[in-house]
Amino acid sequence: MNDAPARLEVRAVSVAYGEVRALRDVSLRLEAGRSLCVLGANGAGKSSLAAVVAGVVAPASGRVLIDGTDVTGWPSHRRQRVGVAYLPEGRGIFPHLSVVDNLKVLLRRSVPSSARRRVLEEAFARFPVLAHRRRLPAGRLSGGEQQMLALARVLVAPPRLLVADEPSLGLAPRLVDEVFAALRSARDEGVTVLLIEQYVERALDFADDAVVLQRGRVAWSGPAAEATEQVAAGYFGEGAASPAGP
Repeated sequence: MNDAPARLEVRAVSVAYGEVRALRDVSLRLEAGRSLCVLGANGAGKSSLAAVVAGVVAPASGRVLIDGTDVTGWPSHRRQRVGVAYLPEGRGIFPHLSVVDNLKVLLRRSVPSSARRRVLEEAFARFPVLAHRRRLPAGRLSGGEQQMLALARVLVAPPRLLVADEPSLGLAPRLVDEVFAALRSARDEGVTVLLIEQYVERALDFADDAVVLQRGRVAWSGPAAEATEQVAAGYFGEGAASPAGP
């Protein structure tokens, strides 16, 4: 029997923005090496959940545990030091730095100097679209390419837990394929993934488990394979397999 604590445990977390309750007593558990997708309609609380796990937003109540350690009061930079990486909706890149220098910033913090060249080339192999633009300032990339760079910056030194909030947002279909290929590769390397995603079918195909949020509460949870289109339609309405917003 495996008595190891979960990589991520969210216990009865609530989030409020003034008088507005974004999350209400949300609980979930994510084991190390597995992937969990969080689904829901606009305003369901998906991005708030991601921000709480990453330490960007403080919960009004409840607890967040990483590998059994209560990190509820920890800011995001402290959570980063224990292997939590956050890919927020949007990009979070340095527009005036080149593509390669954006990646090197992360390498200096997390990879020994002797391994940086190898890790950098592995990152470009994983994201070929960036390899051809490595010397270009990040601000001159297309929106989709900037999103790919944001993902590459997170995965250049694979974290223990990746919190990805809408990583395919605004991407062309070809780049969406690359995003999910990169996420699968990271998961295969042992990265635990909490995924907020607009494409329901793609998210369910990727994830081991799923949670559906409805008005800030957990409306359904279970294996992703059991979250059929009919189950999703019960929460999103007709056309559930089409994108559902944050």
